[in-house]
Amino acid sequence: MTTTATYKNLLVETQGKVTILRVNRPEKLNAINRETLAEIADAVKAFVADDSQGALVVTGEGVKAFISGADIGELQPLGPAAAEDISRFGQAVVELIERSPKPVIAAVNGFAFGGGCELALACHIRLASDNAVMGLPEVKLGIIPGYGGTQRLPRLVGPGRAFELVLSGRPVKAEEAAAIGLVNRVVPQADLLPEALKLAGAIAANGPLAVEAAMECIVRGMNLSLDQGLRFESGRFGILAASEDMHEGLQAFLDKRPANFQRK
Repeated sequence: MTTTATYKNLLVETQGKVTILRVNRPEKLNAINRETLAEIADAVKAFVADDSQGALVVTGEGVKAFISGADIGELQPLGPAAAEDISRFGQAVVELIERSPKPVIAAVNGFAFGGGCELALACHIRLASDNAVMGLPEVKLGIIPGYGGTQRLPRLVGPGRAFELVLSGRPVKAEEAAAIGLVNRVVPQADLLPEALKLAGAIAANGPLAVEAAMECIVRGMNLSLDQGLRFESGRFGILAASEDMHEGLQAFLDKRPANFQRK
């Protein structure tokens, strides 16, 4: 692995075409404060801008916590204006992940509460360790999810389950999270990062322009009618036909050899 940047609260490394971002605040169970959010934003922007990187894996350092939530000590003294400001800032950072043109995979190891759960919700794919516990417990503290949780959770698991989980604040263990579609699948703790890296590597080995186009079709299509989505898909299919990568991929298949994609 190669370290790509130095941060106070993150560990960011690359492994081939995959970037690994670890939130590294073990004394706070990887809780995120404003400084950490700013570092995450910087790291995600750097990943998106790096044409050599095809997928991002986000996880927490250690085995206890992915991101245990927002730093409550930082939130407690805030007044209305400052609270709205940190909510908007957190939403903007999380949105960078959701809008990444390249896939972001959450490897949820341990606790993922509050802001940590909200960050995971914005990732395109979520894998969870068998000891993972997720939830949005903000109402227990007299607040609400402020980094997009009330908006992304119902879109992912349906409004009925979202009402239950947000209004009760109850935690969800890994197996239930998989059953309701909150995570894609559950793996043993020791296998979590290797499985996330395996998946990320498989995606990053594919045609990068095709991966980005497919992601755009999925994201935009969810907000379009089926007919509009199909038209958008055909348009992107046509655009890809102008790329060198498409012709390389098809020829490689005919030649029975690995494709050499160049993002062109």
